[in-house]
Amino acid sequence: MKMIAAVIRPHRLQDVKEALADIGVVGLTVTDVRGAGRQRGQVERYRGSEYSVDLLAKIKLEIAVEDDQVEEVISAIRTSAYTGEIGDGKIFILPLEDSIRVRTGERGEDSL
Repeated sequence: MKMIAAVIRPHRLQDVKEALADIGVVGLTVTDVRGAGRQRGQVERYRGSEYSVDLLAKIKLEIAVEDDQVEEVISAIRTSAYTGEIGDGKIFILPLEDSIRVRTGERGEDSL
């Protein structure tokens, strides 16, 4: 099993959720986060004053999948989160040692 963590633009969330649902992935965790990367923030104006916003709002998705689903999930996220501009996000793939469904006690891939 693998844990896929993806950091994307907030306005792309609905498209990514729909793309994942289309391939049969419905279980995911969504977190509002802030971060900085190559995009390096932006300059905002408020009441005539300029200020720098160096931590931008992003969405972090966490998705536990079976090993044979990894490439399909990555492809779905990449195509649906893509805008072609700096700041589209990152995808991280981590090994997932075990998973347990709280309600039934199922373990491993059966719990997904």
